[in-house]
Amino acid sequence: MGVAVVTTDMTPELAKAIQRGYDQRDRADMEPTIAYFQALLAEHPDHPVLVYEVGGAYDTAGLEETARGYYERALALGLDGDTLRRCLCQYASTLRWLGELDESLVVLDRARGEFPDSDSVRVFRALTLNDAQRPDEAVAELLTVVTGHAEVTDLGRWAVGLSGLAQWLADGRPE
Repeated sequence: MGVAVVTTDMTPELAKAIQRGYDQRDRADMEPTIAYFQALLAEHPDHPVLVYEVGGAYDTAGLEETARGYYERALALGLDGDTLRRCLCQYASTLRWLGELDESLVVLDRARGEFPDSDSVRVFRALTLNDAQRPDEAVAELLTVVTGHAEVTDLGRWAVGLSGLAQWLADGRPE
């Protein structure tokens, strides 16, 4: 009698199946999407990406406490690359919605360490900082994102000054 081998490879077929789930998603009625991703997970038990996707479906449905467990499990099973970045952002956002702001910042600080150039990490961090009554730091994060893309805005010559303002705010408004 053989032992079942669990594979966590992301095959093209699995990637297409995940995309199908997104293509069929109706944010106003997430039950079919949750069922779809749960069925995929049943076919590929303990696949970290699918565990994450089930968590994301619950999260979109507003079931943050359930989503949290899936995100934690996905992280424990091992994610990497862009999927890890997305999971960390979504997990931190879920923690923020649950009122666990310090825990959210810990997750986002990990994400910032692993993905230092990520705008999404900065934006989710700004949201948590704002909820934590740290508006200067939140604005600093957002200004950093905006000034990092000054070429696609009309900020022009103000970008450098706004970038300096972001640092000043992040540093606590030093005199």
